[in-house]
Amino acid sequence: MIKLTNNRSENYRQIFTLFTEELWENQKTGYPKSVQQFFNGKKNEVFSLIEGDSVNYLVGLGKSNFKDFEIQQVAAKFSNSHQKTFQDTATKISAEFAGEHQLEEFIKGLFLGSYKYPFNKEHPFWRENFELHTESFDQNKLDEISETVQALCKGQFAAMDWLNKPANAKDVYQISEFLKNLAQEKNLKYTAFNRKQCEDLGLGAFLSVNQGSGKEAAFTILEYKAPDENAKTIGLVGKCVLFDTGGISLKNPDNMHYMKSDLGGATAVIGTLIAAAEMKLPLNIVAVLPITDNAISRDAFTPSDVFTAYNGKTIEVLNTDAEGRMTLADGLSYLSKNYKTDVLIDLATLTGSAVRMFGDTCGALFSNNEELKNQLLKSGDETNQRLWNLPLWDIWKDDISSDVADFKNISMKPVGDCIVAAKFLEHFIEGHQNWAHLDIAGVAFGNVNYAKEKAATGYGVQLLLNFIKNYF
Repeated sequence: MIKLTNNRSENYRQIFTLFTEELWENQKTGYPKSVQQFFNGKKNEVFSLIEGDSVNYLVGLGKSNFKDFEIQQVAAKFSNSHQKTFQDTATKISAEFAGEHQLEEFIKGLFLGSYKYPFNKEHPFWRENFELHTESFDQNKLDEISETVQALCKGQFAAMDWLNKPANAKDVYQISEFLKNLAQEKNLKYTAFNRKQCEDLGLGAFLSVNQGSGKEAAFTILEYKAPDENAKTIGLVGKCVLFDTGGISLKNPDNMHYMKSDLGGATAVIGTLIAAAEMKLPLNIVAVLPITDNAISRDAFTPSDVFTAYNGKTIEVLNTDAEGRMTLADGLSYLSKNYKTDVLIDLATLTGSAVRMFGDTCGALFSNNEELKNQLLKSGDETNQRLWNLPLWDIWKDDISSDVADFKNISMKPVGDCIVAAKFLEHFIEGHQNWAHLDIAGVAFGNVNYAKEKAATGYGVQLLLNFIKNYF
């Protein structure tokens, strides 16, 4: 439980004092010269001022024109790097310049920065005696912030844990059991189709990827129902390839161990669902997760195979490592044909092209709706889970035209594959007029403070929650 109160104590053993460079310049004469020599209020600077049995952590935020998400960044780094010296005690936050939203961002950062894999509550901030005191805000507002941060942490930490798990700890049975339990706990409707049921339904594009697996298929639908009967509905499809060998079109083995991260779209959706249910957000969510791995076996699909997707379109497979768009094709068309949604968004760690284009700076955004595109860009800027818009021009139609099927699953050209993939997926949204595709291959898994090698970043959860709160 996150404890946040406007109580006041006479003697604090631990204080977090926030400074911008300008504020420090005005107040530094009130501190010893030794402090002035080593602390300037610059971003991510921390000075531990010990007075008796009390520690005052002076935390620098940089120039006063910072964006709110930068407070979260500073707090997360502070939380992670100083956890060995923190005490689990009543702690005062001194931030006289901070508004409600800025305080919320700081609290988010403190607790999000406590993550490590696997998540546990060993960090001092999660211990029973730790609580945060601030006199500047009404207790009702502080309770609201506490509940929001608690919900966000539950969602984002679950998402990060599932992305970080080794491949043999997240097969289709394990993640399905988790989702069943989650549905029961959060009162979500849970539906899952196994391989035979998928065959009966005609989910041929999804099954093409699964046919090489020694594990069952699990085409899974989770539904969150808002308290309001007139609530709007958002449809989410998350790529959920549990491990991607590339199939017959085998990936280079040097970094193949990172392919345990190929469900980053799905984990973002799962984290959002958890947080939305915790917050009781006023909209309905229908989430489709086509769960499988992409394995090599005598039954694996091969280049030149042709499959029929759920919507009846045929697809020629030229590269079995372009498997994500096959699973998403059936996920999008199934959701579009069986549910009425006001907005449709898919998220996927889809292409190396997006990584080469943007690195870990932002995700690639494609949308057929200007208002939706602009709101997603705004949400990305506000959360620092940024997106960059790319076009869906019809000039790319020819790149996915096939001689033996309606489409081919890759263009074979050495450029622009993230755009070609989006153009491919557009044929499976069944005319939905409010759709966006997010290719998050470069941002879902990367360099982080809490791990020595690449690991889950948590990208997507705050982006989607911000979008939901501001769009609906």
